[in-house]
Formats: sequence, C-alpha cells, structure tokens
Amino acid sequence: MAKKSRRKKQSQVRIPVVLRAFEGFAQEGDLIALREFVSSATARGTLRDGRTVRFVSLLPGGGVGLVRPDGEIWVALQVAHNHGDISRDLAHVIELAAETEPGNPIKMTVPSPGARLQDLMDPQQELEIDIYEDFNWWLTDEEATSEDALAALQSINGDVWKSTKLKNVASAWVTDMGDHVFLRWIMTDADEDRLLDGFARLRAAGEASIVPNTKLIGMFRAHGVLVPVWEVDAANLGDIDNAAPEFLTLLHSTLDSTEPMTGAERSVRQELVSRQVTIR
Repeated sequence: MAKKSRRKKQSQVRIPVVLRAFEGFAQEGDLIALREFVSSATARGTLRDGRTVRFVSLLPGGGVGLVRPDGEIWVALQVAHNHGDISRDLAHVIELAAETEPGNPIKMTVPSPGARLQDLMDPQQELEIDIYEDFNWWLTDEEATSEDALAALQSINGDVWKSTKLKNVASAWVTDMGDHVFLRWIMTDADEDRLLDGFARLRAAGEASIVPNTKLIGMFRAHGVLVPVWEVDAANLGDIDNAAPEFLTLLHSTLDSTEPMTGAERSVRQELVSRQVTIR
C-alpha cells in the first residue's frame, strides 16, 4: 500500500467516544469547570517528559493552543473541536506543540487514535490553578506594557465573569454573573443515580441548602459528572465555604441510605431529572 493510501486510511480511523474524558485526574472537576463555565483561569502542570503545560480556559480568537516564547505549552479548554474524546484532542494539541516554534499558535489537525492526557502526564499531580478577573495574562511581559495591546483586550475583559473556588471542598466554583451568583459543585466521587437519590431526599426534607439563603435550583451533567447548582448570596461566600464540608458529610450519609424512597422524594427526584441538561 502506498504511503499516501496508508495516511488516508489512518485518518479515517475514528477515535473511540469517551464521555468522562478527564476521569482519573485528581482535579477532574476543576478541569471540567475551566472547560465549561469559568471565564478566565489556568491550571499548570508538568508532562512526563518534564515540559510545562498550562491548561487555559480560553485563548485569543478561540485558538486551540500556543507555544510561549519561553517554550511553555498553553492548551485551551474552551474550544469548538470535539472528535469524540476530549482527552485525546487535548493530548494531540500537546503533540503538535513539538512541531510549533516558540511564540506561535498551534494549528489544530484531526487527531488519530493515540495518547490521551492521562498518558502524557501524571493525572494525580496537583495542578496549580490561577484565577483572573481579566485576560491580561494572555500578554507577554513586553506586550503588557503596550497601551495598544491592553486597549485591544478591553472588550473581551468586559465579558469576564468573576469566579471563586471554594477552599474547603474540591471542585466547587462560585460564578458572579452580575444579577445572579451561582455555586456549581462538580461532584466526581459518586455516580449520578446515587447523587440524584441523595439530593431528592435532602430537598424533600428541606435540607438541600448549604447555608440559609442558598437555593438548590437544579443540576446538569458535564463530561459524565453531575453538577448541582445553587443560587447564592455573594456576601455569604465565607459562610458557604465553611459549611460546605458539613453539607458534604450530610450528603454522603444520605447516599448510604437503604430506605425506600417516599412518594415525595420520588417526586422531587423526577423534577430534578426533568430539568437537567447535558454538556459534553
């Protein structure tokens, strides 16, 4: 078979679909948050070959990645492409970085089956997360002193939602959208059915609020993980953070219940299910 024919045949091989693409990462929930709803943040880690990679929420023009002048690889999470396994897509961007000169954007191509993020880096490492209130971190040190470069960012900086990560529990993010403030808690340590049962029991008992004046308004699925959402008061974030571990303990005790669900609990569960949306 000619080389050209082999390449054509290989490019037609489909990547197996993986719903829970970030499974295995210690900070699976944080990667989901940066991909789906955190405006401006980064998560820095180290590849197995020693290179530094920084996963970023967004890059200029919706770019997939770039190699910084110092050689650091930036990989965007909020991108349009999805070839069935986001982990493979992102690993492919890292592979393409080896062919990209420092200071240049990475040009995405269609990936073939191959290494995933979990193969290229230790997924149990602690990622260094930084949260920003603008996109000025896109700029190099030289560009950061340029009035023209800063002016070019004014429009997109105006669209940044302020995000805060709770300190006392994993993967719980608060987003201030101006008129409303939402807590989205990415729960990776229990399957969807058990969590739905648990939240139905808590809500039916009037115990689904983390602190007073927090309201459970629904939940959604993202990358195979359930994400309950509360509307909260921005002035109470400290109280919410302090109370979150106790609420998590209460939830886990409810998950272990073997009692049959009551009619009220089943009704609440059905309501939660009917209002769900799925994000992939």
